[in-house]
Amino acid sequence: MADQLRWDYLSCYGHPTLHTPHLDKLATMGVRFNKAYVQSPVCGPSRMSFYTGRYMRSHGSSWNGFPLRAGEPTLGEHLREQNVHCWLMGKTHMVPDYDGMKRLGINPNSKIGLQVSECGFDVWERDDGTHPDGFDNKPLNYNAYLRRHGMDANNPWEEWANSAEGENGELLSGWFLENSHLPARVPKEHSETAYLTDSMIKFLEQAQDDEPWLCHLSYIKPHWPFMAPAPYNDMYSSDDIIPVIRSKDELNNPNPVLGAWQNQRVCKSFARDFVRERVAPVYMGLIKQLDDELGRLFDYLENTGRMNNTMIVFTADHGENMGDHWLGEKDMFYECSVKVPLIIYDPDPKADSTRGTTNDDLVEAIDLVPTFIEYFGGSDKPHIVEGHSLMPLLEQRKTWWRNCVFSEYDYSTREARRALGVDQKDARLNMVFDGRWKYIHCQGLRPMLFDLKNDPSELHDLGNKPEYKNECKRMAAILLDWSLQHHTRITLPPKRIEQMTDVREPPGILIGYWDADEARKDGVLIKILKEQ
Repeated sequence: MADQLRWDYLSCYGHPTLHTPHLDKLATMGVRFNKAYVQSPVCGPSRMSFYTGRYMRSHGSSWNGFPLRAGEPTLGEHLREQNVHCWLMGKTHMVPDYDGMKRLGINPNSKIGLQVSECGFDVWERDDGTHPDGFDNKPLNYNAYLRRHGMDANNPWEEWANSAEGENGELLSGWFLENSHLPARVPKEHSETAYLTDSMIKFLEQAQDDEPWLCHLSYIKPHWPFMAPAPYNDMYSSDDIIPVIRSKDELNNPNPVLGAWQNQRVCKSFARDFVRERVAPVYMGLIKQLDDELGRLFDYLENTGRMNNTMIVFTADHGENMGDHWLGEKDMFYECSVKVPLIIYDPDPKADSTRGTTNDDLVEAIDLVPTFIEYFGGSDKPHIVEGHSLMPLLEQRKTWWRNCVFSEYDYSTREARRALGVDQKDARLNMVFDGRWKYIHCQGLRPMLFDLKNDPSELHDLGNKPEYKNECKRMAAILLDWSLQHHTRITLPPKRIEQMTDVREPPGILIGYWDADEARKDGVLIKILKEQ
């Protein structure tokens, strides 16, 4: 998983100047999905959906820093039932639910407590970046690694991996976009992307072929700070970036939510052409380095024979607006943000018929958990896991049935909420997309509607057009129907509920019968006490 990677910034997805040959080759070995959507365009909630196979409204972790509640079933727990180890290598954005663990009597430092704290993963290498002391005040191994290689500082991650050096030796922070084009102080072989690749190879060196495992290799880049080591920092120029997708009409009486976002600092910054022309080439360089490092990893798998028995899934937690629609960051539900690359290589001969193909079915991030469960021979869990296994598509076993995808956004902590005067409990956005119409419900405000068949760039919001009132009603009805489904009834599987339906009342419970004869005629067995 890459962080903040746009789907259209890979050459196999059509980027004209950014060539990613290693991911392109992976696509020729497997299936490239063209319509894969995340369940929230924000790191934390999106990842929690990836890790649970459940929608944001189901798992409840709706923003960065909102803990995934203790007891929420995760991929790691599902796979451990199948004796499959589930490892973490890199970022999760997970925040432990210490209050929940305290309430349940779970020691956070116990084996179970540590797994609950890490989204169900066993940790090989936790690296969310940014903090000098790592995550949750635990030492950041990458910082120690940099220090061992002579890059000492209070926070080597920031002062070496994400800072440049001025003419007089002064630090030039990667947080400031004006410095993006400068080379990071860290050599490329010691950069974070290379470090995580090295860590993955070390993991593979000790992994046993007779012990099944899943490893979540989670890269931080091309997420900000937008600063790359040489030579990736100036590998591309403004001539190489794809044209910005925006129209001045989008600034003319926009949906109130969009208008509030356009006034935020990061959006006003990326709305300036010179900012985008400075940052986008470096963003491309970070992606190029990611592809090069994946090439190194794939070579290792090939040379050790592991490519023949290892499924590889490549995706991102969300995209990046990069100035499109006058926006920075990854907010809103435009294709550049909510749609992600998804490439799946399955070495099993059963998948030979789909190798090198593309798939245009609507799929969701939550589909990966059930895919992995089925891959390892597990049973379906529809009462818990809301996604659907992609194995039938990889093996061309049946036609896909999903007609819509859903995504959610909780903007209760965003400054846009203050500008709109929206109470935190109402600061939510819900998207439904049926392959043509994308409808966005904005609680308390008018909706947004885009026709991607006639407006694939999403430049024309039809949500306030009277002639599209019926289309809005139709899409709103689909969203309402989805919202009213069971999202939290996870303690009993469907088979058990069917059994409870068939046996009606529990043994010994007789409701509504006039007498014993009536009960006997209905097939109810009654135990009559001898004294009666």
